Amino acid sequence: MPEIASRRRTQPPPPHIVYEALTNPDRDPVRPWLILHNDEQRPTIAEAVEPNLVVWTSIWPRRPDARIRFDIVGPPHGSTTLSWTLIVDEPVPDRETTVRMRKRVNELINANLRFTFGQ
Repeated sequence: MPEIASRRRTQPPPPHIVYEALTNPDRDPVRPWLILHNDEQRPTIAEAVEPNLVVWTSIWPRRPDARIRFDIVGPPHGSTTLSWTLIVDEPVPDRETTVRMRKRVNELINANLRFTFGQ
């Protein structure tokens, strides 16, 4: 499966908190972050290894083959380096679609999720 986009950024909480947020996005109803658009669907967990790996199924019904892999690295009580990788089956989407998908995942993870952690 081709990797079409990825990003790496530090998140303030330790890995187990980031893992919990990715595997249970509704854990804090006061601060929702997985706010989906009308043309998106809620992902399910395709794979998870606590606290270092989470793989979501697609949030795009038009690309059910897409997967979002999260690699979570950091000390038990420090900040986390969170990497996400967008993976799809062939044929890969065109450049415009890839950019749109990349920006959307980046918005969810490096804006919405990050904001719930106070940054």
